[in-house]
Amino acid sequence: MSNDINIKNKRASFEYEFIETFTAGIQLTGTEIKSIRAGKASIIEGYCFIKNGELFIKNMYIAEYLQGTYNNHDPKRDRKLLLNRSELDKLTKKKKDVGLTIIPLKIFINKNGYAKLNIALAKGKKLHDKRQDLKAKDDKRAMDRALKH
Repeated sequence: MSNDINIKNKRASFEYEFIETFTAGIQLTGTEIKSIRAGKASIIEGYCFIKNGELFIKNMYIAEYLQGTYNNHDPKRDRKLLLNRSELDKLTKKKKDVGLTIIPLKIFINKNGYAKLNIALAKGKKLHDKRQDLKAKDDKRAMDRALKH
C-alpha cells in the first residue's frame, strides 16, 4: 500500500486557532476510496457538524472515479465520520461553547489502507491574530534568507 496520500487544508491554520485535534475514520464507498488514493479530493471548503449524535463532514469534495460506471458517487455528499463514543461526547460538549467549530485538517491513508481524517476543534481568529501570523511568517522568511547568504 502506498502511504503517500496527504491532502491538507492549508487555510485552516491561517483562519483558525486549534484547541484540540482528533483522528476520525471516514465512511466511504468503493469509488470514493479509489479517488482519494488517486489524490482527487479537497477539504478546503469542508466543515463538520453533529446530527443525531453522529459526526458528519459537509462540502468535502471527492472527484468522481474515472473508471466508475453507474456506481459512481456524488462528489459533495455528506459523509459520516467514525469516532469513539467518548471522543464524540467530548466534541459535543465543547461544541456547545459559542464560537467553536469542527474543521477538517488532513486526509491520509493509514498503514492498514484505511482513509483517515484529522479534525480539529477550533476557534476563528480575529484580524489582528492573522496579522501577527503574517508578521511572524515574514520574519522567519527574512531570517532564513539572512542565514542562507
